[in-house]
Amino acid sequence: MIYDRLMKNRHRMTKRRRVAWAIPVLFAILASTTVRADDVLIAVAANFTTAAREIVTRFEEATGHKVLTSFGSTGQLYTQITRGAPFEVFLAADQARPQKAVDDGFALPGSRFTYATGRIVLFSRQEGFVTDETTLASGQFRKIAIANPATAPYGAAAVETLQSLGLYDALSPKIVTGFNIAQAFQFVETGNAEIGFVALSQLPPHGGSRWLVPRNRHRPIHQDAVLLKRGADNPAARAFMAFLAGPVAGTIKEKYGYDTAE
Repeated sequence: MIYDRLMKNRHRMTKRRRVAWAIPVLFAILASTTVRADDVLIAVAANFTTAAREIVTRFEEATGHKVLTSFGSTGQLYTQITRGAPFEVFLAADQARPQKAVDDGFALPGSRFTYATGRIVLFSRQEGFVTDETTLASGQFRKIAIANPATAPYGAAAVETLQSLGLYDALSPKIVTGFNIAQAFQFVETGNAEIGFVALSQLPPHGGSRWLVPRNRHRPIHQDAVLLKRGADNPAARAFMAFLAGPVAGTIKEKYGYDTAE
């Protein structure tokens, strides 16, 4: 598990960088640890998983630094940060939590920036099943998957889309909710839901059927990154933030369907 890896790496850090942190119930089975100065621990919104892994690989090749990542819904990751999780960089799926991290004293003022803007897609693994919004209006499906709108911005965008189409009340009994966008995609992939709102970045170029939701159907999914105070003195954390904003990462983000202009 990622937290086991985080904890093992933290034991390698010098006493100067060792910081006491309160372990909440979520981390009760884990030991307190530290990391080497050339390591960086990053919390990443689930929708950005594939792109993040490729960016991390290129960053490690270019710098020699080591990156450890933990993926989850933005809300869950922020809760972990507030409870003492040893993350140094936070890549959210919204703008609200990174700003809240600054306001609440967990992140450095002035470090927040929009690293990507996401898109949602109505997707089915069945060829020809999804055409456009008429697929939703037809109601010819048992279940529709979305991410938890309370913790996942992509789930909130899905709800806004259904509301804008005037279909939310009619379809709400058919909604199955994943903890994050990765689980919503899994529901569709495994056939537990015939269709689902997923991130464009999750989809292969071909296969299944899909409708790219128009931007005017929901608020923009601007995704912000912020340098957490735990990473303030870590050169690897600062280097990763710069790399994330640079051209190599930008090409990768565009490859996975993200808009890179704020």
